[in-house]
Amino acid sequence: MNARTAEARSLRDQLWEAVTSRDEYGAAGIVFRALDNGMDAETALLDLIAPVQTKVGTEWAANRLSVAQEHAASAITERVIAALAHHPAHRTPPSLGHITVACVDQEWHSLPARLLAEVLTLRGWRVDFLGAQVPTQHLIAHLHNSGADTVALSSSLPTRLPTAHAAITACQAIGVPVLAGGAAFGHDGRYARLLGANAWAPDARAAARRLADGIPAPDLASGHQQIDDLPHLADQEYTLVARTQPQLIRTVLTQLEGRFPAMAAYTAQQRERTAEDIAHIVEFLTVSLYTDDGDLFTTFITWTADILTARHVPARSLDPALDILATELKDFPRTTRLLDQARFALDRAPATGPHHGASA
Repeated sequence: MNARTAEARSLRDQLWEAVTSRDEYGAAGIVFRALDNGMDAETALLDLIAPVQTKVGTEWAANRLSVAQEHAASAITERVIAALAHHPAHRTPPSLGHITVACVDQEWHSLPARLLAEVLTLRGWRVDFLGAQVPTQHLIAHLHNSGADTVALSSSLPTRLPTAHAAITACQAIGVPVLAGGAAFGHDGRYARLLGANAWAPDARAAARRLADGIPAPDLASGHQQIDDLPHLADQEYTLVARTQPQLIRTVLTQLEGRFPAMAAYTAQQRERTAEDIAHIVEFLTVSLYTDDGDLFTTFITWTADILTARHVPARSLDPALDILATELKDFPRTTRLLDQARFALDRAPATGPHHGASA
């Protein structure tokens, strides 16, 4: 390990200690001392702050941080980024194009989009950062008023992909190209391509390079429709299952109490967490129908098994939930295939071990 690598690791360790100790001023001090010692602002954002925040999510998933601790650490990270962005020494006059950066509607994980916005600002772009959960109609109104050249659309949760698809199509319909990014679009950008985004980038640096290369405006004369991207939606399975989500969640929760006797001893908090888990399962099943991608649902199920194990809940409690869904949705061929694939993967999955295909 060379001196620079060791120094970077030491800084990340110090920042981790500060954010998890709820020491906002200490965290800011670590970042600004690194800048004073020669670290550039982009490196501070992407190689110091971002890895620490990634570790926050990983430690929450492993049940080593509570929800409150994760929220407090994330809030401190956001404020440190804001302090860095407002520091006069790190402002760059805009000299390039005009970019709007936004999260899709219902997407609360805004940090990846915020990091991109700051990196683009540092590189000389004029950036409108709209933040978390931007309704599509508001995004389109902003584009009409601002005249932005491109939209960088961020989503971390795959369950937001149908909403992302609507936003992508709406932006393109008014002639604005879309650069997609975030964990929701897949580690290789498969869902960005599936949903017709004009470009995809795996991280902020790649996004900045892609924008610098230029993204052509959409062809407004093509007559493109959303169903052109996803012809399987014509079978109506997605629509029908999506409409019954609340009923499915209630049915699974009710029947699970009879099939999983251990629930009789659950506290109110454990029951609430179980209901949340069931809701997530149904949501991921629904979005997998939208994309017609069994890997999306299967990966989420095996990841959930690990989360349950970390909470000291038997991962096998997923089996009856999936069985109930299979019975309730037996008349839907694609849904049945997705559930069978997930149950097979759960049977073969090791008892422990991390899965990184889903975002908390």
